[in-house]
Amino acid sequence: MKTKRILRNTIGTSLVAIMVAGCAQMPMQQPGQKTGQGAAIGAAAGAILGNIIGKNTKGTLIGATAGAALGGAIGYNLDKQAAEVAKSLETQVNTNPNAEATSDSDIIVTKSDRFVKITFRDAMMFPTNSAQPTSTAQYKIQKLISVLKNYPQTIIQVVGHTDNRGSHSYNQTLSKKRARTVANLIINGGIPNAVYEKGCSFDKPVVPNTTSQNMALNRRVEVYLYPNRNLIVDQCI
Repeated sequence: MKTKRILRNTIGTSLVAIMVAGCAQMPMQQPGQKTGQGAAIGAAAGAILGNIIGKNTKGTLIGATAGAALGGAIGYNLDKQAAEVAKSLETQVNTNPNAEATSDSDIIVTKSDRFVKITFRDAMMFPTNSAQPTSTAQYKIQKLISVLKNYPQTIIQVVGHTDNRGSHSYNQTLSKKRARTVANLIINGGIPNAVYEKGCSFDKPVVPNTTSQNMALNRRVEVYLYPNRNLIVDQCI
């Protein structure tokens, strides 16, 4: 019996690892599909576990049900976090895949199966050619921090972007300063999360820098919330 319990614990631990790895390797999908994907992976892995332990159809079904519940919870956490972030920032989760290019909102909250993303428009965040956030921006960031305190394991990445006026090096410095300023505000909010910052200059516009309206859309700071380090990518590429 003792050997059987050890075997179950070992397999159970391996199952969780398989489920997490599966979630990490899933390709990018449209928003809203995370919970279903997590449940599908959980059900498949749970079925394997149930079959190994129970060696019968009943064991397989029990394992699949339990696995689906756990897998669904992994996906649901991102959905839940996105909803809480949007509510704290007095907006809604935007499900339009082209939200940044089409929305003129000061704050845009989107989500994928890999991260929650908050886009802060430049006009609301910073005075012209400045890295000092406005009082409104500081207030919004504090509201975001209040939600992040509930997710101490979330990895935070802050990324700054500019339009193409001026040299690349000037905009690289400005985008980096703005990202660092926002990152420092988050860090100083007293949360234990790992926080990274990066400046992209004008290397990744959401729309062509052909009009003043388009340039305004490209000037932004993005905050990415990742479930784990394995999902972090270079958002300047």
